[in-house]
Amino acid sequence: MSVSQKSMIYTAIPDFPMVQNGDDLALMIVNFCKRYNICIENGDIFVIAQKIVSKAEGRLRDFSSLIPSMQALELETVTKKDPRFIELVLSQSKKVIRAKYNTLIVEHKNGFICANAGIDHSNLSDQGELAENWVLLLPDDSDRSAQGLRIAIENLVGKEIGILIIDSHGRPWRNGTVGVTIGISGLPGLVDLRGQEDLSGFKLKVTTVGAADELAAGASLLMGQAAEKTPIIHVRGFPYQRREGSLLELLRPEEDDLFR
Repeated sequence: MSVSQKSMIYTAIPDFPMVQNGDDLALMIVNFCKRYNICIENGDIFVIAQKIVSKAEGRLRDFSSLIPSMQALELETVTKKDPRFIELVLSQSKKVIRAKYNTLIVEHKNGFICANAGIDHSNLSDQGELAENWVLLLPDDSDRSAQGLRIAIENLVGKEIGILIIDSHGRPWRNGTVGVTIGISGLPGLVDLRGQEDLSGFKLKVTTVGAADELAAGASLLMGQAAEKTPIIHVRGFPYQRREGSLLELLRPEEDDLFR
C-alpha cells in the first residue's frame, strides 16, 4: 500500500548581487534562477528579503539633516537614541507603542508592530563613507511591491507564482528574531481550517493558520542575518490552495488585542 508523501523544498539562490536603486528585481530573480538551473513552475513561491526590495525602490534615507520634533526629543530622553533617527521612525509610524532604553516599538503606518518602524542600518556599506548617516526604510506599500514583482515575474516566465516580502521581527514573550511577512501576493496570508474535522471527527472551531508567516520563518533560516548573500528563497510544495492574499489578514485589530 502506497503512502502519500508531502514535501516542501526551500532553495536559496546563492551569491545574489548588491541591489541598487532602480534595479529590475524581477528580471534579476529570473536570470539568477536560470544561472543556477532553478526551473520556475506554476505554484512556486519566491520569498524575498525586504532589504533588497527597499533598495530597488530607492528607500535609502540620510537622517543627519532632520530636525527633531518635540516628541522625538522627549523619546530621546527615554531611549537615548539619536533624536534625528527617532524623527525618521516617527515619520513612518502611526503611533508609539512602547519606549525604553535603546528600544522604540511602534505601529508602522502599514499596520504591523515592530521596532524602529523596521528602519535598518545593516548591510549598507555600499554607501561608502556616508554609510553611518544612511538607513533603509521599509517599502512604502509592501503588498503593492509584492504584487508588482509577482506580475513582472509571471510575465517573464509564463507561470503563476506567489511572492512574499519578509522582514526579521522580534516577538512579545519570546527571545530571538523571526522572519515574518510584511508583503504578500499570490498566496494566502491566513488559512481558515474552521469546520474541518480532526482525527477524532471533532470539527475545528477557531483554528486559523498563519501560513504566510510559517513560510517566512522557514525561508529566513536560509537567508541568514549577516553576510550570506541569499536574500531570495525559491519554495516549491506550498501545501495550501493559492489565492490572492494581503498583509491585512495577518494583523490583529487593536480592539481584539488583549495586550494593547
